[in-house]
This record gives sequence, C-alpha cells and structure tokens, in this order.
Amino acid sequence: MNPVHGEKAATGATNADTTYANMPTVEEKRLVLKMDLRIMPVLTVVYIMAFIDRVNIGNAQLFSLSSDLALHGNQYNIALSVFFVSYIVFEIPANVLMRKIKPHVFMSGCMFLYGFLVTMQGLVSNFGGLVVTRFLLGIAEAGVFPGCFYLLSMWYKRLEAQRRFSFFVNAATFAGAFGSLLATGIGHMDGIRGYHAWRWIFILEGLATCVLALGAFFLVSDFRRIHTGSRLAEDQGESDLEAAVTWKETIRLLRNPRTIVAGFMYFGLTMSGYSLAYFIPTIVASHGYSPIQSQVHSIPPWAAALGFSMVLAYTSDKTRQRFPYIVFSFLMALAGAITLFRLHHNRYAQYGALCLYTMGVFGAVPIVICWYVMNLEGHRNRAIGTAWQVAFGNTAGIISTFAFPVKDRPTYQLGYSLGIAFLCLSLVANAAYFALCMMDNRKRDGKRKLIL
Repeated sequence: MNPVHGEKAATGATNADTTYANMPTVEEKRLVLKMDLRIMPVLTVVYIMAFIDRVNIGNAQLFSLSSDLALHGNQYNIALSVFFVSYIVFEIPANVLMRKIKPHVFMSGCMFLYGFLVTMQGLVSNFGGLVVTRFLLGIAEAGVFPGCFYLLSMWYKRLEAQRRFSFFVNAATFAGAFGSLLATGIGHMDGIRGYHAWRWIFILEGLATCVLALGAFFLVSDFRRIHTGSRLAEDQGESDLEAAVTWKETIRLLRNPRTIVAGFMYFGLTMSGYSLAYFIPTIVASHGYSPIQSQVHSIPPWAAALGFSMVLAYTSDKTRQRFPYIVFSFLMALAGAITLFRLHHNRYAQYGALCLYTMGVFGAVPIVICWYVMNLEGHRNRAIGTAWQVAFGNTAGIISTFAFPVKDRPTYQLGYSLGIAFLCLSLVANAAYFALCMMDNRKRDGKRKLIL
C-alpha cells in the first residue's frame, strides 16, 4: 500500500532516516515522482467518482427526473440539500475513523457504498426514496474529500503540496466536464427497458463506481512510512500518528482564531462551487439549448477551470506564496458573477462570464484548502483541521441548493447575488487569515514559518 514497495512501517529512528534526510536533489525528485505516480491517480479517481455521483442529479434533472417522481415546489432542492446535512455531521468523525483503520480500507469501503447508493437512486419511485438515498449518500461520501486532503498532506512538503492539491481538486472540474459528457451519451438511452435516461445515469455511473472501488482497495496508499518520514519531519512537525484524538485536543484546535477563520475562507467558495456543480446544465439550458446541447455546453467552463487552476498552482508553488493568487482568483470569480447578475440579453457574454466565474472559484478552492491544511502540524491537527474546514464550508452547500429556483429562470438573480455576497465574505476571511499568519510568524524564532 505504499509508493516504495518492501518498506516496513516506522517504529523508531534508523539509518534510513539519515539517508533520506540528506537525500540529493535528484534522488528526492525521483522519490516525489514515484509518490505522485502511486498516490495521485487513484485518489483522483476516488474523488472523481464521488463528485460525479454527488452532482449527477443536476444532469439527471434535464431528463424527466422531476416529472417521473412527481416533484413539485422545492422538493428537488430539498433532495439536494439533505445530502449536505449528513455530509457535514459525519466529516470530522470520518477523518478520525480513517486514522484508526487504514486509508485503503476506509476509502475503498466508502467508494463501494456511495456507488451502491447512487445505483439505488436510479431505482427510486418517489420523493421519499430520493431523499433517503441522498441522505445516506452524504454519510458515505463524508470522509472522502477531507480524508484525501488529510492523506495527501502527510505525504508532501508544504511547498510541494499546492500542485498536488490543485490537481486533486480539479478532479472536480474534470468530473464536471466528464459527467456532462457521460450524461450526453447516456441521454441517448432514454426509453431502453422502459427507463428514462435519468435512471440510466444513476444506475450506470453507480455500478462503475462499485467496480472501481474493488481496485481502490489494492491501490490506495496508507499513511507515510519510514522512507518519507524524516524528509517531512522538519517541514510538517511531529507526526503523532498514534496519538489519540481527544475532545480536549479537538476543542483546543477549534478555538484557535486561524481555525475559525479557515472555515469562512472556504465557506463562500462552497456556495458558488456547488451552485455551479448542480446548476451549470440548468443555467446553460436557460439560454435556449436542448437537454443534449446543454450537456455539451456544460463542458467548456469546467475545462477552462482545470487549465487555469493548474497554472495558478504551479506559479504559487514556485513563488512560495498563496494569498496573492487567492485574491486574483476571487477577483476573477467576482467579475464573472457580477457580469451574470447584471447582463441578461447577450447569451454569448453570459456564457463567457460563466466560464470566468467557474475558473475563479475552482482556481481559489485548492489554494485556500492547501494554505490552511499545510500550515497545520502533525496528524491530529490535520485530521481535525481538514475535516473542520471542509465541514464548515459545506454548510454553504445547503444554501446553494436553493439558490437557483425554477421561478428565477432565466436571470437567476438570487443565485448570482448570493454568489457575489459569499465570495466577498470569503475574500475578507482570507485577508484575515493572512494577517493572523503574519502576526504568528513574528512570534516564531524557529525555521517553520507559516506560508503566506
């Protein structure tokens, strides 16, 4: 379960520690490349399938889901929001659980469970069935996103991490594009065996997830072993993998001003991120496209976000800074959201603004998470801190599910105005975190300064 085979778990200092602590640059690069090839692809697949299974209801909505299940009023939005209720509640417990059982068991188990639930979602016959499966789906997926960040943070140095975090988060942008492409193809199965296309979207994507979960059991890496431990010791602080997570330690971390602010840093982005994930096909359809055309036109905003985010991540790691790139991304997202809010009569300009909005939001998300998580020290802090930031931020996901009601079509004033307000809130929180890190660095005499 490790990038370098044949190594045993660390039980104390050995000659290997000294060897890797003084590793030549070329050798260290080879090790990092081996880690990348072993760790990143499988975690990316795990998250891609989680994201697709979470948001494919937005694609399914274009293929008679509401009419077949006799949904009316806000019932569709309620079905979206119940996912976040269970998702938020179980995120911190899930990260703690992953410390107790090995990540390869935890991640593959979660993956199989959420794949099974999505398949069942394709067989529901009423609103109640949809709500139950969405609620259970939130529990199954609760540990995946924060858990993957937690796992990645314990393998990489702080100034190596941004490109990896951005690549991982942009699995969501790829998933958005790939999910729309899949839905376009599956849409042609409408009527096969008496099932409308929305059922096939859930059934086929859920079954694919279950199959991939079997491979994940053998391929997901566990926490770092002896060959990388000393390489990261000075950069990350003491590992404390075996230390228990107590209520006292949890409350101590959650009372830290930087931890509180970190939740708000991600909060506003989540509102916009999930709005885009759930409603891009609906927004595009409001421009007069058919369901199939809407799926196709939902792909470019995600592709643009992927390219932009990776360029931003590379530059951020090279310059060893986070805050300037976060500000730039927020300004881009605000420019897109304000254009969408104000301009309603030019669908080409609106489409361009939608791409800008998506690029800004998903350019900022991985930097915001990486900045906070990689400034934490040790397993306990990262297990709790990662889950806290993601859980608190995801409370905005509940709001996002009600942001684009059908009655607002085609201008969606409520959704865009909320996006603008929440982005401004998060931008202020990021500025506050920057100020707190600067104040903290002035008090630190050691080498481990917080990244700015």
